[in-house]
Amino acid sequence: GVVVLLLLSILIARLWYLQVVRYEGLAARADQNRIAVVPIPPRRGEVTDRTGVVLARNYRDYTLTVVPAHIDKPMNDMLDELSTLVYLSPRERRRFNQLLGQSSRYAPTILRNNLNEIEASWFAAHSFKFPGVELQARWVREYPQGESAAHVIGYVGRISQADEQQLENEGRIGNYRGTHIIGKKGIEKTWEDTLHGQTGVEEVEVTASGRPVRVLSRKDPVPGMDLQLSIDIGLQQHAEAQFAGRRGALVAIEPSTGEELAFVSAPSFDPNLFVDGIDVENWRKLNESPDHPLINRPLFGTYPIGSTYKPFVALAALEM
Repeated sequence: GVVVLLLLSILIARLWYLQVVRYEGLAARADQNRIAVVPIPPRRGEVTDRTGVVLARNYRDYTLTVVPAHIDKPMNDMLDELSTLVYLSPRERRRFNQLLGQSSRYAPTILRNNLNEIEASWFAAHSFKFPGVELQARWVREYPQGESAAHVIGYVGRISQADEQQLENEGRIGNYRGTHIIGKKGIEKTWEDTLHGQTGVEEVEVTASGRPVRVLSRKDPVPGMDLQLSIDIGLQQHAEAQFAGRRGALVAIEPSTGEELAFVSAPSFDPNLFVDGIDVENWRKLNESPDHPLINRPLFGTYPIGSTYKPFVALAALEM
């Protein structure tokens, strides 16, 4: 009887220690295991010309992402098995393996973009076979005018390590959780803060295996603001057509207001190539072209000033 009472006292003391003394710490750890905080990326703002014609917009897309730390089998075996459900091209597998070496094992890595609804539903029905592989919906940037006004609008691209370091130094990294792109050139870069918006967050209760059970709370994202440029895309395209494959620059300005109506750098490029990461072949064509289409000639080209300097000489003569 004494031994039983002694053991029961030890058990009660241990329960009191865990449930009273260690309550706050253990409860916090339990919540961390039970609750997953999921960022919700915002919809990026659109860009239009002065008449409302869309120059940059977004559309919904399905993508497959992989968290390497959650894969319980060799990566190549998992990819081979997954390819029986969803087509994976050799290029996509090479790009995925390249991205694996550049990111953390616990960070989601994009495996396949642009899944159609049939592929997405087919994978969703078999997703239990692939722990660590997630189907996600995302906003994808699109430039419907193609090469027209590309140097003005610029483009977005994947967030690099240098971008992450800059965002962290500026204290803005938290607003880019769950976001894979950032403005790289032109208006997209200059007005990044305005176009990006505010990231939302969702607290989801998950099981021990990480599968979601229910949503506990949600803070909706704030979409980015739309921008209207002074560019007239009709005049822009008319001016671009005058170059007909030749190199050069042209800027048309409204004298009374100083607004830019056209901003031409010829030849141009297609900014849609950069959205999901440009492939080696297209990058080589752009980078090694003797016409240097990536150079913004009105801003960075060097040209003789010519007759544009004569008014200043006349003003100096009048002053003297």
